[in-house]
Amino acid sequence: MANQSLLKSTRLFFPALLLLLAMCSLAAAQGGGKAEPLRIEFKRGTNNTTINGRVRGSEEAEYVFAAKKGQKVTIKLISVPKRSSVFDLKAPDNADLGLEYDANYDFTGTVPKTGDYFLTVMRPTSSPGTSTYRMTINVR
Repeated sequence: MANQSLLKSTRLFFPALLLLLAMCSLAAAQGGGKAEPLRIEFKRGTNNTTINGRVRGSEEAEYVFAAKKGQKVTIKLISVPKRSSVFDLKAPDNADLGLEYDANYDFTGTVPKTGDYFLTVMRPTSSPGTSTYRMTINVR
């Protein structure tokens, strides 16, 4: 009789536990967890791409692209209103890219390592407002 009671309790416990875990996962997902950066891939036979985007307030748009040691990377960022967006570029393992600060509008340089390069577009101020941008990335 005790075994039947335990079995009945177990049958009720596991579905309730699964429901609780599902609700917690949903709540955590809605809590604004950090999204993965958007992977930039070049169309076959090309070495450049253009991305159009928008950032509001203190939002950031994050991208990642692959480059090989010795390749030349050129990034140009144009925004409306003028200079209302900037970018920061990080190499694998935070290798030095020759950028003096994190508020860049363009970059041309030879990359020091093979791997994923992280590119973040943001507004240079946290005040309210929206910036629309067009960013061209060339990897040769």
